[in-house]
Amino acid sequence: MTNDIFLPGSNKQFEKLKEFVNLKDKQALVIGGGSEEISKLFIKHEALSVIQIVDSEELLLSARLNVSGEKNISVRLMDFTNTDFKSFRFDIIFAQGTISSKHRNKILKEINRLLKPEGIVCIGEMIKTKEEPPSFVEEAWSNSGLFPLSENELKKVYIQKGFLILAEYDLSDTLKYFYTSSLKLLKENINSLSANEKSFHKKILNRFSHESNVYLKLGGSNYTGFMMFILKKEIK
Repeated sequence: MTNDIFLPGSNKQFEKLKEFVNLKDKQALVIGGGSEEISKLFIKHEALSVIQIVDSEELLLSARLNVSGEKNISVRLMDFTNTDFKSFRFDIIFAQGTISSKHRNKILKEINRLLKPEGIVCIGEMIKTKEEPPSFVEEAWSNSGLFPLSENELKKVYIQKGFLILAEYDLSDTLKYFYTSSLKLLKENINSLSANEKSFHKKILNRFSHESNVYLKLGGSNYTGFMMFILKKEIK
């Protein structure tokens, strides 16, 4: 697999969405840092505009640098659970590996508010594939801010939050590539950063190194998966 999307789900999540939905003239919201290449792909496939939101100053600076020169993409700093946008603002909302936290329910409530009637949500989530994973796996998830649910638990949450499930895909086969390639990229680039950037990214590297090690070497792959869902806002 060769691509420059260093997120769980790699390029496959966007490709599946593109096959399912016509992106032309759509107003899109992309949630999360590290999603700049996805924002560019929306524009490449004739989306009208893309707003990407991130939740830290460091990610804001990095994301804006990565999309510089892209006139139809803007990056803003916002709380994912409480954005500044008006209701019914977007046709499509895309989140790849960025809402699998304890704030999931609040983020989904906000997504529902922001979507136009019958708007589309494309969500990729880390999932737990077995009940009661070992404590070291749960600890790695917790340290990375992850709160994975099972596939069936996620479906119940989506339905409770007012979404219809249109499609789902198991993209767990992308995780090995994600952990190996992303860890390599972080290590290769850490020395080229400024002192302030190093301080921020070293925290990420240390946390991500542990998570990667658990997945790749300690059996975490037996308990961790990645699912993609295409949802539609239910009209009540």
